[in-house]
Amino acid sequence: MRTEPRRRGPHPLPAACAAVRAERLLDTAVRLIARPSPTGAAGAAADELAAVLEADGFAVERHAAGHPAAPAVVARLSTARPGRTLQFNGHLDTVHLPFVAPAVSGDRLTGSGSADMKGGIAAAVEAMRAVRDAGGLAGGEILLTAHDLHEAPWGDGSQLDRLVADGIVGNAVLIPEYFNAALPVIGRGGFTWSATVRRPGPPVHEVNRPNEPGVIAAGAKLVARLGRLDAVLSRESHPLAGAASAFVGTIQSGSIYNEFPQTCRLEGTRRWLPGTRFADADLQFRELCAGLAAETGTTIDVETRLMRDAFRLDTTDPFVGVLQSAYATLVGEKLPIGGKPFVDDGNSFWSAAGVPAVTHGPTAGGAHTTAEWANVDDLVRVARLYALTATLYCPGENP
Repeated sequence: MRTEPRRRGPHPLPAACAAVRAERLLDTAVRLIARPSPTGAAGAAADELAAVLEADGFAVERHAAGHPAAPAVVARLSTARPGRTLQFNGHLDTVHLPFVAPAVSGDRLTGSGSADMKGGIAAAVEAMRAVRDAGGLAGGEILLTAHDLHEAPWGDGSQLDRLVADGIVGNAVLIPEYFNAALPVIGRGGFTWSATVRRPGPPVHEVNRPNEPGVIAAGAKLVARLGRLDAVLSRESHPLAGAASAFVGTIQSGSIYNEFPQTCRLEGTRRWLPGTRFADADLQFRELCAGLAAETGTTIDVETRLMRDAFRLDTTDPFVGVLQSAYATLVGEKLPIGGKPFVDDGNSFWSAAGVPAVTHGPTAGGAHTTAEWANVDDLVRVARLYALTATLYCPGENP
């Protein structure tokens, strides 16, 4: 990630950008961070966001979307005039680490979720307020959604998938994840996997081992085969997105040096480029494991969990041009074209709804650690960018 984007010269800000209030933005962020929300249990943070929006005068809907413990938050800034819908979307859940309370010190907002991604959600909320305070939209509407079940392996993205399936989706989407180095136009899909190699008998001392296959030896063969698969997949490469891959991250077996163990468990990831789908990669992995089980006389139980499918952005879509224009107005240059280094909700919008989705959030760090932070000035910049993009995009012709 590059450092904080350059600022444009001393030119007057467009009205919607000038209406962004840093203090209000930070107050929202602090209120959201103060509500612990590990994945699967983000209900209190969702309730807090709903309360903030309702206090600001926005009509708020709550959609269980298959997860009644933390109904998703849906709010709109609508006009009675034709136009497009621009969606601001974010996740309220955080990874399962010890909770860190919010704090603002100098140019940094800290606390659980400050980077990933309650700070970004607060910037999106502030953008919607600023557009309203500056006189609203000439047409169309802003749709704001916030949900749980994002972070793997505790979540599977199903709450957002359900929202999209229920038609709660815009004509284009902005996602304030902590990435702003480029305009991401492509990204790999991925799933996590676990494979448990088993033999029939119980664990025994190695001098008494029965005439059964060794699960560690079978596990080692699985590692080797995945290594060969990874070498083949690496030929499928994109200059911006990287290569398809098969990766082994852990292998665990036995509890003592002279035990003949009953199981060997391996875990890792599988990633792919647009053109391959989750179902294809999943079947390939399962067939590889089934073949090895038959060869070694073991059983191999496989579990896969989709992170997100692959992602591609059509750079000819009007939304891309509007976003680039808004960014150049504020920063003085266009975003370079690049790839997305991780999977996020943008992948889901592309694969499930076919709408353009761009990840662009604040300069931040420490995601998935207890030392998260987001740059305060850049949260303001993101709010201004979102507000300006909405004022330019929403009044356009609805496709």
